[in-house]
Amino acid sequence: MAQERGGASGRGQILRALRSRNYRLFFFGQGVSLIGTWTQQIAMSWLVYRLTNSPFLLGVVGFCSQAPSALMAPFAGTLADHFSRHRILIGTQALSMVQAAMLAILTLTGVIDVWHIVALAIFLGFVNAVDMPTRQSFVVEMLERKEDLSNAIALNSSLFNGARLLGPTLAGMILPLVGEGACFGINAASYLAVIIALLAMQVQPRSLPNHEGRMLEGMREGFAYARRSAPIRTIILLLAVVSLVGMPYTVLMPVFAREILKGDARTLGFLMSASGVGALSGALYLASRRSVLGLDRVIALATATFGMGLILFSASHFLWLSLALLVIVGAGGILQMASCNTIVQTIVDEDKRGRVMGIYIMAFAGTAPVGSLLAGALASRIGVSATLQLGGGICVLAALIFAKQLPALKEAARPIYIRLGILPAKK
Repeated sequence: MAQERGGASGRGQILRALRSRNYRLFFFGQGVSLIGTWTQQIAMSWLVYRLTNSPFLLGVVGFCSQAPSALMAPFAGTLADHFSRHRILIGTQALSMVQAAMLAILTLTGVIDVWHIVALAIFLGFVNAVDMPTRQSFVVEMLERKEDLSNAIALNSSLFNGARLLGPTLAGMILPLVGEGACFGINAASYLAVIIALLAMQVQPRSLPNHEGRMLEGMREGFAYARRSAPIRTIILLLAVVSLVGMPYTVLMPVFAREILKGDARTLGFLMSASGVGALSGALYLASRRSVLGLDRVIALATATFGMGLILFSASHFLWLSLALLVIVGAGGILQMASCNTIVQTIVDEDKRGRVMGIYIMAFAGTAPVGSLLAGALASRIGVSATLQLGGGICVLAALIFAKQLPALKEAARPIYIRLGILPAKK
């Protein structure tokens, strides 16, 4: 974590990871699938709120879909270090397709109830708990040039947020016309793209450790390794705080759309798309960078920007202003998350990659369900605006604390950057 040399590159740098065939297959297959995923997410939030009129139950569904990550992600990261990540991903994508198909059938036949949604959200949560750390650690295996890793991570974020832009827009158009069931069906079909892409890959077998009797020991090694590394430990803690108090703002978007902005499903789609525009812009900026150097400062600034954006958004009663502020929120959120991911994946030892990414996912996705539950409960008591103001304020405070620690973190990471050739041996 040192001063950046060279600044941002031109447009030719943005897509350099696509030179790798396997990553190119994954990128386009995953792109189709993610559009379906975001379409389903918006439709599910709208369906829950339409059935219950309860902000608290929105939080409950968010909790159920993400809580398994808090329990499973470290174990899943150990699996990713001990078994074929490629085969694991094929299995998780197939199970996700089954979940979406079941939602579609129940909704289109008119028998859907909240308990169905909760049960299927829990099922998908366990699948994602295995999928996310495996997918994160598999990125390096898809690349023919390891120096493209930071670009691939940024492109993944661009892909995710491009889908975050298109998916809610698609949902906003489909929901008023044919309802939530069609959105779930689109998502089920979209998984075929990424499954076909994974099957078409030519993956070189990697050396796998003997896993007999070592799974729990491997998990302990992963936690000990992350705890000893000051940069990894601090980044993961910051990520956990922001995910706990800031990221659950998306759970409350249906309430803002209907109660504060007096809108409908289309309004919800606009709000989520605005956040996606900001996030996509931030991710493209990261993809254009030549180096990981300087991302530590980006993390501090982006976290503060995200928090301030939430505070200002919470006070808005005008759609145009809310959309503009969500662009800022989306940019700050993705810059913080993707920069944290890039630094951690750059400095982690290869044999610990899956386990550290499991801990990373636990911090990112594992704390979010607790945050969703808290956000829903707080919104029912003190209102959605006050809930977002509180979360935004904590994010700003966390950014200031992180910024104060930057000099020490840079010194701790300098030997790693020198060993990797990112920094010269001497200043």
